[in-house]
Amino acid sequence: MAGADRRPNVLLITCDQWRGDCLSAAGHPVVRTPNADALAAEGVLFRRHYAGAAPCSPARACLYTGLYQMNNRVCRNGTPLDARHSNIALHARSLDYDPTLFGYTDVSLDPRLLAPGDPRLRSYEGVLPGFTVRQLLPEHQKQWLSWLKQRGIDVSAGSPDIHRPLKGDEPGANVSNAPPVYSSDETPAAFLTGEFTRWLGEHDQAAPWFAHLSFISPHPPFIVPEPYNTLYDPSEGPAFRRAATWQAEAQSHPYLAFDLDRQRQAKFRPGAGGMVRDWSEDDFRRIRAIYYGMISEMDAQLGRVWQAVKAAGAWDDTIIVLTSDHAEMMGDHFMLGKGGYFDGSYHIPLIIRDPRSGSTAGNTVDRYTEAVDIFPTLLDLLRGAPEPHLDGCSLKPFLGGECPVAWREAAHWEFDFRSVADGEAERHFGIGSRQCNLAVIRTEKFKYVHFGGGLPPLLFDLGVDPGEMVNLAPDPAYLGVRVEFAERLLSWRAEHLDQSLALAELTGLGVMGHLSGSPSRLT
Repeated sequence: MAGADRRPNVLLITCDQWRGDCLSAAGHPVVRTPNADALAAEGVLFRRHYAGAAPCSPARACLYTGLYQMNNRVCRNGTPLDARHSNIALHARSLDYDPTLFGYTDVSLDPRLLAPGDPRLRSYEGVLPGFTVRQLLPEHQKQWLSWLKQRGIDVSAGSPDIHRPLKGDEPGANVSNAPPVYSSDETPAAFLTGEFTRWLGEHDQAAPWFAHLSFISPHPPFIVPEPYNTLYDPSEGPAFRRAATWQAEAQSHPYLAFDLDRQRQAKFRPGAGGMVRDWSEDDFRRIRAIYYGMISEMDAQLGRVWQAVKAAGAWDDTIIVLTSDHAEMMGDHFMLGKGGYFDGSYHIPLIIRDPRSGSTAGNTVDRYTEAVDIFPTLLDLLRGAPEPHLDGCSLKPFLGGECPVAWREAAHWEFDFRSVADGEAERHFGIGSRQCNLAVIRTEKFKYVHFGGGLPPLLFDLGVDPGEMVNLAPDPAYLGVRVEFAERLLSWRAEHLDQSLALAELTGLGVMGHLSGSPSRLT
């Protein structure tokens, strides 16, 4: 290990749409993740870690800025991130790192700072300000496709059709677990891992580095090469958490009926027809077995990453954060994807390994942690100046085996379902864009969901109903609990109103208190 004064390397890894329960280190009965488990054995596993929002852009805005959605205001894929907010990359750069990106960040840039004809205004897949891009891999995946072409693979179908199984899902037939045209050495994750490994070999290891590996897996389309396509038996795995029929599920809340009516199979299996809700129990199980296989393939790539860092002689000098942006419903409540309010969309993995905290290796934390905690944690670990206006809190005490006295007793997240471009949700519910939202407070015992626009609230007793099946909000016997949790949610929102300048005051002696970081600049 280098001297005690050497600044550590940082490796921030996100694996898109990875459920928090799908780790063997977390006790999953089926999924095997030996390389993630190996990291947990040398670090700390946070069992109750939750995304701050969904889908990708809102979730990543929480992770990258350390601010809840109510403050960063990234409401959906395509909502611009206000350039006044600092972020994890800009702060790393201020600490003399050159934060380098492999993959994508899904950040829509602030259009007020761009020329009207700038092509970056036509995509939500912009790059978070502050990152140097070594290997971009957005949704069209053209960089990966050109790499496959060089390897002799026919890529004429493009993306997403290249992710169709060689033996497709025939109309009316069962979901196929047939592999795609590319091999396990040729997945998007394998491509990014190779690019990171090559970059690491070029890097002067005497200079500390900061890399962000942003993998698309296990995000849909749900398909995986051999041998991972048959690694798991569809009959294995826990029972789905859902009502007897999708119709009964839809009757439980107006938002759920709206969402079930919008989910189409082709989004998750290119070429498939019909609605997700119409897949059979066996089909959902086959898709879940494929998803498990995708997680194992991703885990194998993590093993390659660990080996590359060790081969570079950097393992003992590198802080590693492994997490996801959001999770995946994977058949629960007859749904796939993310969004809404169920735990399945928001409970995500988090493992942090700091080689300087060896005495806590293998520890697990059962307190509630959130995506907004990542930024302040890295800032703390890198000895950066604290940023009191951030909504997240540093997890560094947990890495040292301590538990902060005043730690949160609940997880919180938000979901905004406005559709600014086409107004779909606004028309359906007869409300304005500013009312198309929900907020969640979740404790060990209860979970309360508050909707804007007059949509009815939800209350679940998780102690007896972990599947979130029975809404107790209309029950007079639970009125006291409902009021208590509504008040707790209101208090949470009041405490976390934007503090960018609210913690400063101009006095006769000048500025007193705290000013948030300097406004970001697009480059």
